[in-house]
Amino acid sequence: MRKTPARTRIAPRTRAALAAVAIAAVGATTLTGGPAAASAAVPGHGTSQFKGVNWADPRDNYADDPVVLSGLSLSDSYAQTYAKATRVIAAFRANLGANTVRLPINPYTVNGSYWKSYRGVIDAASAQGFKVIVSYWEGTGANKDGFIDDEATYWPMWDTVVKAYRHDPHVYFEPMNEPHGYTDAEWADLAAKWLATYPAVPHDRVFVSGAGYNDHVTTVCADPRLKGTYLSLHHYGFWKSYATYDQWVADLKERLGDCAGRTVADEFGAPMTTGLDYNVPTPDDNSVNFIQADTDTFRKLGMGSVYWPGLRTDDTYSIQKLIGDASRPWLATTNQSGADRLAWAWGRGRPVSG
Repeated sequence: MRKTPARTRIAPRTRAALAAVAIAAVGATTLTGGPAAASAAVPGHGTSQFKGVNWADPRDNYADDPVVLSGLSLSDSYAQTYAKATRVIAAFRANLGANTVRLPINPYTVNGSYWKSYRGVIDAASAQGFKVIVSYWEGTGANKDGFIDDEATYWPMWDTVVKAYRHDPHVYFEPMNEPHGYTDAEWADLAAKWLATYPAVPHDRVFVSGAGYNDHVTTVCADPRLKGTYLSLHHYGFWKSYATYDQWVADLKERLGDCAGRTVADEFGAPMTTGLDYNVPTPDDNSVNFIQADTDTFRKLGMGSVYWPGLRTDDTYSIQKLIGDASRPWLATTNQSGADRLAWAWGRGRPVSG
């Protein structure tokens, strides 16, 4: 989600419980090597295989009820959801060359009646060979604090999702989006607890979010309990009022450390509906500098990336928009130069001109 990362207060939590979690997780995980081993690439895999977009609820995925993706309806049956999602996923591939989609979940979506319909999105994407990253989003208001809202509903949510998809190799699990309420150590403990809770899930089917607003992966990368997982990084140009191309490259690399081999940027984005041309060097434009720097660096480092958002109604960052009949949706590209830059990041196309 697109959100200015201001440090949120650390709400009271029982740190002794988290410490116990850490000890339990270490006991349940085979440790080989130290931090240097933990930071290595996921064995037998690279992250450049992930070429994707986020499909979002118009409310930015923060909700105290089920998340309903742009173009879908809470009243849609499984069959209707599957049919609509099949077309949207096909459009992501046709228009952008994507092979990955990142989707939100929350307990209201999974633990209630909507789960039967919402599964149609995951199933439709998987059936087309898409990689599907399923990520937990917190709620709104006081719940929008960077913590799991309620562990009494969080773990049953994941029980259901893991049971449904642990045998589907297209589906990946991201325990939490932007866990900024926790300290780096607390978040690593919770990620380790997730892995220990679901030992049947291979580590290379899990995305561990970077600490804070997913804004740095160096600490989770160094934790040997999380070895073999992918790491997810978020990076946004609005985090600075202005930076040069070189400064954006340096900013990204600092957040990655030596962990690019395990990291997917599963959120990054810039305005796509305001007429900017991302194919032309424009040194005085922060957004152009940012997109060119990120896409060049992802390509150079062999990193996967998942743009925010591929589709979100009324979001100026959205690189796709809905067209056609609501029951048979299709997508149109909002900024061809932005699509060109995604193709470049994903190993296709030509470099920026100029």
